[in-house]
Amino acid sequence: MTTCPTMNLTLSPDAAIDLHMHTTYSDGRWPAQQLIDYLASEHFDLVAVTDHDRVDKVTEIQALAAEKHLPVLSGVEMSTTWNGKMGDLLCYGFDPENNGLMSIVEKFAKIRQEIMYEIYETLLRKGYTFPNQKEVLAKNDGKLLHPLDNGLLLREHGYAPDWSTAMMMIREAGYHSTRVDMAETVEVVHQSGGVCLIAHPGRRESGFTFYDPALLDQLRTDVPIDGIEIYHPSHSQESIEIYLEYVRKHNLLGSTGSDSHCIPTRMPIKYRAEISRNLLEQVGIKVA
Repeated sequence: MTTCPTMNLTLSPDAAIDLHMHTTYSDGRWPAQQLIDYLASEHFDLVAVTDHDRVDKVTEIQALAAEKHLPVLSGVEMSTTWNGKMGDLLCYGFDPENNGLMSIVEKFAKIRQEIMYEIYETLLRKGYTFPNQKEVLAKNDGKLLHPLDNGLLLREHGYAPDWSTAMMMIREAGYHSTRVDMAETVEVVHQSGGVCLIAHPGRRESGFTFYDPALLDQLRTDVPIDGIEIYHPSHSQESIEIYLEYVRKHNLLGSTGSDSHCIPTRMPIKYRAEISRNLLEQVGIKVA
């Protein structure tokens, strides 16, 4: 197993951490280097970059951060499903170079890529053209990397006035969400020495599953999750208190994350390490 760069780390209770953020490797706005530069300049003490369904870039990001003396906990946000319900899963502390997640991600990526090109070909057959594709998808070097890139092409070429219309159009062209099994994901993460927490359980927007305590109880009878994300920008103070009590009652791990995509309304947030003490200590980081 490779050496985890955070294994011998000790943080003060007031240390600034953020355990949930994204780069252009998934759906964030900033490349990894820009995000790391920002976090270092803002004096974060520990972060986790949790790009959606990407475990192949963890080592690279940790190396970039090491140059800035910024510890990065291995992390990924996996798109999973349980009992027909959506469940984004934050996974931490796994060995980024020796884990079973890669095979799951590769299977997922192949299916997603097939859907992506099927949608693209359907749109072309319908008569849509994308002469500015290289510029619109500049962060991907002009290439399609995600099914939602088709929606971006539609919107930026004037075929859709807004994102909701673009989403409707790509759904009509065959888009459907692809997710992997939550239980399978938890099993391989545990085998790799990591832990799994439900991301933003209190998120109520359309398309998200709201995991209240009753649903969490049902989930935990089927899947041995390790905890939940307690602090998230979408959580009300009431929700936070409910989740804090739930974690204490069931001896679960709790995390703190901004879910930053590096846009003005979703920038990294400095949370106190003390809040996530149990999680950090579970993955080898001492809080003292």
